[in-house]
Amino acid sequence: MSQTIAPRVRTLLLLLLAVMGALLAGAVPVSAHAALTGSDPQQGAVVDEAPSQVSLTFSEQVAMSDGSVRVLDPKGKRVDTGKTSGLGGTTYAVKLHSGLPDGTFTVTYQVVSADSHPVAGAFTFSIGAPSKTSVAVSDQEAGGGVVGGLYGFGRYLSYAGFILLVGGAAFVLACWPRGTGVRAVQRLVVSGWLALTGATLAMLLLRGAYTGTGKVGDVFDLTLLSQVLQTKTGAALVSRLLLLAAAALFIAVLFGAYEKREDDEEKGDLTFGLAIGGFVVAAGLAATWAMAEHASAGIQTGIAMPADILHLLAVAVWLGGLSTLLVALYRAPSIEPSVVRRFSRVAFGSVAVLVVTGIYQSWRQVGTWSALTGTWYGQLLLIKVALVVVLVGIAWISRRWTAQLSQVPAEEPVKASVGAPAASVGAPSAQENEESKQSTEPGESEEPESRPDEKTTASGGGDSGDGKRAAQLARQRAAVATTREKRLRDADPLRSGLRRSVFAEAGVAIVLLAVTTVLTSTEPGRTEEEAKAATAAASEQPGGALSLDMPFDTGGEDGKGIARVELDPARVGGNDMHVYVQRPNGKAFDIPEVKVAFTLEAKDIGPLPVVPDRIATGHWTASGVQIPMAGNWQIAVTVRTSDIDQVTVDKNAQIG
Repeated sequence: MSQTIAPRVRTLLLLLLAVMGALLAGAVPVSAHAALTGSDPQQGAVVDEAPSQVSLTFSEQVAMSDGSVRVLDPKGKRVDTGKTSGLGGTTYAVKLHSGLPDGTFTVTYQVVSADSHPVAGAFTFSIGAPSKTSVAVSDQEAGGGVVGGLYGFGRYLSYAGFILLVGGAAFVLACWPRGTGVRAVQRLVVSGWLALTGATLAMLLLRGAYTGTGKVGDVFDLTLLSQVLQTKTGAALVSRLLLLAAAALFIAVLFGAYEKREDDEEKGDLTFGLAIGGFVVAAGLAATWAMAEHASAGIQTGIAMPADILHLLAVAVWLGGLSTLLVALYRAPSIEPSVVRRFSRVAFGSVAVLVVTGIYQSWRQVGTWSALTGTWYGQLLLIKVALVVVLVGIAWISRRWTAQLSQVPAEEPVKASVGAPAASVGAPSAQENEESKQSTEPGESEEPESRPDEKTTASGGGDSGDGKRAAQLARQRAAVATTREKRLRDADPLRSGLRRSVFAEAGVAIVLLAVTTVLTSTEPGRTEEEAKAATAAASEQPGGALSLDMPFDTGGEDGKGIARVELDPARVGGNDMHVYVQRPNGKAFDIPEVKVAFTLEAKDIGPLPVVPDRIATGHWTASGVQIPMAGNWQIAVTVRTSDIDQVTVDKNAQIG
């Protein structure tokens, strides 16, 4: 039997790795769930006097510690006190030392959003006049790199473990009590517990480096670990470990005392107790996600968190039960048609809960049609919905096989023992019985007689030899019987059809779980649009200042980004111009060259070229940019990302 299932397990594992690789490689790296919407001084501002502090405003509340915000002078020396404080709402500040010199200063920040995801970025401002700066800002995404990849895999493994643990236990309690004695089912549930426990421990160790330095060497830093334990996410992970200890006791009773209990009344009482206790533990485990991730931030958290718990439990009961059914169909000696029908009803109820809670969560996290189609979160959500539809369609096919199984009179299950395996789903046909009789070669008896010379008396050393031969004969009989039973089971077209459809469901479920894992680490569409709107509003400076965002793609490797042109005061005469080049994730883009040209086609003026000076990573500036007259000017930006890759993008804007 292991030879049959091994290729299928390898297929599912390869599918899992391929899907996770494709999603992690193709995903736009926007995992920050809070965005910087304003600052004082503002990005690119030139102030006459040195400020006493730098304040930052985010789209939502963030967790901030000492050192989360750093201010560096043109030589790269820290000029902040290191102490951050809240100014109310979503605004935070860090004090600066006195006596700061003129020049361009760089502000870097690394915080954690309310839904547990790291947020990092940088911007510059100048005192007196812009200057060159030696500060190089890393363009690595917060929570990225090797540590980010390991943390993301841990998240997937924790979801998978939760589904197998909760779904497998629910399947045997609600649909197949006899399954508690099947070794393959026991291994599946225990594997789920081990996966969830191991992933939780790994995430707890990785958390400090994931939200901080991003260095693998800091994974075992006890100082970082102590800081993690004081955060909301750390408390959730520790709570999960405590609940997993209770889950271990639940598993021991389920596959120990419960499986051995023979009295129906006592077993019924124990079933009720296990159901209540199991639900409490499962709901508690689900709450450790709800209290630390998307449901805990944003609007209507009082409704969102219970809805998220129900959503996770429904997913576990459906997909975990599906996995258990798949294992039973391939590894269990028998499974009654009534079990499959019972699970079909349970799965239908789970899907109904998923639909209701999923619709609410989608509205809460997306909010608008534009966010559904125009953000990475919305696009992932559409992929998830499509996969659920496919999964339900395959489940409908499985229900058809189940309906056919229900028309086959089920044989009384036979307890599996050495040399006497249990029967498969449905009674064997007359043809199968005939094949069973013919499986013994002509001249071979079911009980081979011993040759005269093998007979021994009760005395002497012959007893030891007879015992060994008897044991060997018993093993041979068991192997022959198992092979015969496997052939009969595989020859059943109803069981084979159900196995194929359930296997297909499991394959789609793996893809669905991978998409869901990436979805939970992606900025919600509603938050992304609100942050963009707030940033746009903050960029509207008084005095007619102009700010234009121009997406570009040079066509080469790593050639996509956004060029932002800011012109102040955007009037006839001299103007200060700043050009910021960013990656799609909002990080500063270190490119070799930027050029700008102004053209007023209505008056046949231009192009008027401007070559700004690079003062920091992704930041160019020019002073005294002359605009000769008011009009609708075309502003063209040429971006070069390599020796051969460059592109020119443009927009029109009213100046003067």
